[in-house]
Amino acid sequence: MGAIGKIFLVSLIALYLLHSVSAATRHYQFEIKMQNVTRLCHTKSMVTVNGQFPGPRIVAREGGAPNVSDAYTINGLPGPLYNCSSKDTFKLKVKPGKTYLLRLINAAVNDELFFSIANHTLQIIDADGVYVKPFETDTLIITPGQTHNVLLKTKPHFPNATFYMTGRPYVTGLGTFDNSTVAGILEYETKAKQHLKKLPLFKQFLPALNDTNFVTNFTSKFRSLATPQFPANVPLKVDKHLFFTFHFFGQSKGIYKPDFPYSPLHWFNFTGNPPNNTLVSNDTKLMVLPINTSVELVMQDTSIVGVESHPLHLHGFNFFVVGQGFGNFDPNKDPSNFNLVDPIERNTVGVPSGGWVAIRFLADNPGVWFMHCHLEVHISWGLKMAWLVQDGKLPNQKLPPPPKDLPKC
Repeated sequence: MGAIGKIFLVSLIALYLLHSVSAATRHYQFEIKMQNVTRLCHTKSMVTVNGQFPGPRIVAREGGAPNVSDAYTINGLPGPLYNCSSKDTFKLKVKPGKTYLLRLINAAVNDELFFSIANHTLQIIDADGVYVKPFETDTLIITPGQTHNVLLKTKPHFPNATFYMTGRPYVTGLGTFDNSTVAGILEYETKAKQHLKKLPLFKQFLPALNDTNFVTNFTSKFRSLATPQFPANVPLKVDKHLFFTFHFFGQSKGIYKPDFPYSPLHWFNFTGNPPNNTLVSNDTKLMVLPINTSVELVMQDTSIVGVESHPLHLHGFNFFVVGQGFGNFDPNKDPSNFNLVDPIERNTVGVPSGGWVAIRFLADNPGVWFMHCHLEVHISWGLKMAWLVQDGKLPNQKLPPPPKDLPKC
């Protein structure tokens, strides 16, 4: 495959340009002030850092109902497809015959996004920090909270062209959204005196906004390596079988009680026409698990407000995606098709629009852990819960006590 020339972190917002770095302590000085900034043909007074918007790049390693946006951005820049934004375009400069590692992050908080580089193939090698069986694709889908490491192999010779890198939303819900396309440009470096602006600029055709078939086919390609070095330790014995349905009912208040229901209290045709009274209740409850409980959780989308894809994120754990499908989950038939050999391991998964997804994980991390839809607006509507994993007997199975000066509720 050849040596990797550079590592780029690409953040899709509303893909950060990062060269490979070694561990070090860095000191920064920031001047925060209001300043007039012009974007998308409008000048507004905005908070700037050291006179910049977006602010200066910070290099770090991991130690974790809004208005419709004006634009999506790649590394903070909207790109030439938006008004007055040609000069605010992220450009990725590459050399022929090299392999580049792109680290893709969806930081758009309320939109799942398609992404593609025209006339180039991307090789997926990682999902949420876990290696996968590599596969190639022209276009990928990434939900808020998800990350992908992909390899970009450049053309062997200078192509006498430049190429759009584009992203736009995947939409399944009934709400308003930003129906626009963000673009950056992939440029090949050359020693010859080329006027890049005169070169042809190729554009990739992205899937339709509601192309659930593409999303399903893409996500079904993910498999863990399942090798001796990188095993897929999916729980084969399940201690607790849980079934959660996804719908909205507002916020909860009060002291949490340890009796979160294992399954819906009232059953109906979840993906059909909902009854007039779905008997949804509002409460403050935790799901309590003894340490090292193996959990199988089926998450079912519902049509109460309208079927919609939900990127589900679990704090504190990775999980294995053992199955998914459309319509109502059938506990008598669907488990026979679960992948218990090499299921993808990650921390954020899309619950299909009008469908279900099944995950398994081992609750071996004591504490209280938040689980939520990674569409920010859905969190505010109540699509969230928490797990309480109890301490074990061993020292490494106990949560450290809170500091003495921690304020009480």
